[in-house]
Amino acid sequence: MTMTVNEIPANVHLVDHPLVQHKLTLIRDVKRSTSNFRQLLNEIGTLICYEITRELPLELVDIETPLAKIKSPMISGKKLVFAPILRAGVGFLDGMLSLVPSARVAHIGLYRDPKTLEAVEYYFKAPSDIADRLTMVLDPMLATGHSAIAAVAQLKKRGARDIRFICLIAAPEGILAFCEAHPDVPVWTAAIDDHLNDHGYIVPGLGDAGDRMFGTK
Repeated sequence: MTMTVNEIPANVHLVDHPLVQHKLTLIRDVKRSTSNFRQLLNEIGTLICYEITRELPLELVDIETPLAKIKSPMISGKKLVFAPILRAGVGFLDGMLSLVPSARVAHIGLYRDPKTLEAVEYYFKAPSDIADRLTMVLDPMLATGHSAIAAVAQLKKRGARDIRFICLIAAPEGILAFCEAHPDVPVWTAAIDDHLNDHGYIVPGLGDAGDRMFGTK
């Protein structure tokens, strides 16, 4: 089910920066090595992080340069939370932490039942004050949407109120399901691909991001 531009929900943001699109093409290539795949995913995470943090609120603080006292902008409020969905979501993490080293990290362990394609939770750990922080959920693929929907639901249950979802590639089916379940959560993605196959994989996609990142099958 190909999604036209006019059908993309308003809270879905396409990251079309040339460097992101170039690296996305490289990472799709089936001949890409495991180490190179990890490196590219890390680099794309850094680039996407620039886009999703563009509108963070700022406040003026007093500092002193070697020449004068000034008021200068700094990010206001508590720092961010990066919440990768295990396993593949950790591929974005280092690249984003390189930009925001003070961010807290939550971990959400989910696996997809091979028969039902539903998400099953096996681990969750997040900062106790997550309600006061902007939380960014990380997963390279938004396929059926089940894992992303479940992850955001668990974060909301623990008190998170300001959430963003970041992926590399999304399927139209996943976008529609996610936006219906969580219309209050914006989505950032570098590509919206054509459709899902019978096994719930995005086509053309890039295969299983976790397997390609860790060299497993």
